[in-house]
Amino acid sequence: MAAKYKGNFRCVILSAKRLILEEEVNSVFITGDRGEYELLAYHYPLIGIIAGDIVINWDRRLPARGGVVRFFANECNIMIEEKIESVSQGK
Repeated sequence: MAAKYKGNFRCVILSAKRLILEEEVNSVFITGDRGEYELLAYHYPLIGIIAGDIVINWDRRLPARGGVVRFFANECNIMIEEKIESVSQGK
């Protein structure tokens, strides 16, 4: 029988305008300037640049143009520049 990992960590995601997310999560998947990586509970400390969208708990996508991530002491802090969804206007 395979063991299931149940570790959580605190994740706070902010933009310049608002608090986007503040909750306990299992996973944060990030596309960074040096490739893709996934943060799980008790990940080693890191600071990185975000170069694309963020996926929370393997199923919730947050669009981002870019940003920075810091993971330390089982807490993930992310500051992003949000994508502005273009609205098509008919003439």
